[in-house]
Formats: sequence, C-alpha cells, structure tokens
Amino acid sequence: MSISLLVREESSKYIHHDQLFKQLIHTFFAEFLEAFFPEIHSHIDFSSVKPLPEEIFTDLIEGESRRADIVLQVKLKGTDTILIIHVEPQSYPQANFHERMYLYFSLLYNKYRKPILPIAIFSYDDYRNEQDTYTMEFPFFHVLTFKYLMVELRKINWRNYIEYNNPVAAALLSKMGYTEKERVQVKKEFLRMIVKLEINPAKSELINGFFESYLSLNEKEEEQLMKEIKELSPQEGEPILQLPNSWRDKGLREGRQQGIQEGRQEGIQEGEKQGKREATRNIALEMLKEGLSEQVICKVTKLNPGEIRQIKKDI
Repeated sequence: MSISLLVREESSKYIHHDQLFKQLIHTFFAEFLEAFFPEIHSHIDFSSVKPLPEEIFTDLIEGESRRADIVLQVKLKGTDTILIIHVEPQSYPQANFHERMYLYFSLLYNKYRKPILPIAIFSYDDYRNEQDTYTMEFPFFHVLTFKYLMVELRKINWRNYIEYNNPVAAALLSKMGYTEKERVQVKKEFLRMIVKLEINPAKSELINGFFESYLSLNEKEEEQLMKEIKELSPQEGEPILQLPNSWRDKGLREGRQQGIQEGRQEGIQEGEKQGKREATRNIALEMLKEGLSEQVICKVTKLNPGEIRQIKKDI
C-alpha cells in the first residue's frame, strides 16, 4: 500500500501549513489511521511500510503543479495497495477538487498498477459541503463513479477525541469544530492528552508546535487556562504544569543553578538564557534524528536555518 500526500505549490504560507500537516501524518501515520480510519488500520501491516519516490503532477490547462510528497507502500492482506492522502491545510475551496482526486488517482495507478485507496483531509476553517464522488456519465451511458474517503476536520466535534491516547488526534483538536468560548477548554484537554502520551521529547514538541500553530491562546485565555489547571487535583494538575517538556524544565534548572553559583542576578538571567538555548538545541537535535524537516524544526524551536544546519554538522 502507498500513501501520496498532494501539495498545492503556491504561497510560502501555504507551504508552511502544508509542511506541518505532512510532517505530522508522516511521523504518526499508523496513529492517523487508527484515529480516523480504524477499519483500515486493522488491515495494514505497518512493519511493511516502504517509501516510494516523490511524484510531481502538472495541470497543463491551469498551469498548476501538485506534488505527491509522501508515497508509502504497505501490505494490505498480502497485496500492495497505494493509499493516497491529500492534505488541504488552508481554507482553499476548489469546485473541481473531486475531479482532481480522480486525476491523481489515475496518474498514480498508471505508474504503479496497484490498487489505490484515496483519502482527502480537509482543514478548512469554515464549514463546507465537500463531495466525495466524481462521476462521468451521459444520458445514455454511465461511464464511472469514483469515490474517496475524506476527513472534514471542522465538522468533527473535538470532544469526541479527547479520550483518545493518540498524538494525531491531540494535534488535530486545534483544527476540529469548536466555538470561540471553547478555546481554553480545548487547550486544557490537549494538555491532558499530551500528559498521557508516552512519546519522546522531539515528537512531543512536534505535536505541541502543530497545535500552537492553529490554536494559540491570548494572554487573558492563558490566565484562565492556568486558573483552571490549578483547580484540578494535584495528580492531574501537576503533570500539566510541568509541560511542555521535561527537557525545557531541565535546561531552566541547570541555567538557574549556574547563575546562583556565580552569585549575581545577571548571572542568573544569563544562566537561564543559556539553559534555554542549550535545551532548544537538544530538542532540535532529537527532531533531526527523528527525520523531521528543517522547516518544521525552525517553526517549532524558533531557531534559524543556519543554526539548524550547524546542529546537523555537529551530529
């Protein structure tokens, strides 16, 4: 089976959002299927996952290009099946999207000649009625009906996923259906989910960075969130207060201790800064080892591309 992640190549902002989605799903592919398509997940041998070459398809009429950035081959009940995942990370309505899905399906099938399971993921900020079918027919003859699976995040009630011990579900709470009044509650439930996940700091930071990219609380909301967390029981509230990651707390503690030993207030402040920098470099190093892209690491850690490249040289 293979996955193809189709990317619209337009503005840098689009590419940035698209890259976050691609990295999330690529890193947690099994968890993505488990959360949204459990019936598919149960039929896949994830030990057989094999990346396939990247493809670029061009729409000659409109002059647009789409890139199949992620193509993974996995076994499904003893056969090789191509699974196409299209991630649309912006509110970009396309009247002929269903036709495009059929086009890319056809191009992939023409190359690999294997069964294909197409899936589209819509992350629009508004509520739309997307089609999941492309039909070609005449008054006198029905040629074909092409269908694909789809996830419309904004139509999903975020509360339906808060009991999932799933990193993709946690990250995508930020794109699901919630009201402005529920923003603080969504963030609190996200933090609860993060506490339950047993993943390394690099992956934890990827999830947190994704969430913050789409749901970032203002100062008043942060104060309300902190108030509600402190009202939780110590068993539940303390682990949340230790977030986002133990590596960051460790860096702060080491920096603070360094400053205390120097006996100067400026030493404390400089020590804290050094601790933060070292902790950030450490997490960037772990993210590089996990295979995350430089673009995503820059977004999550706030390091510049030059610093990321230097860390790569030091590995």
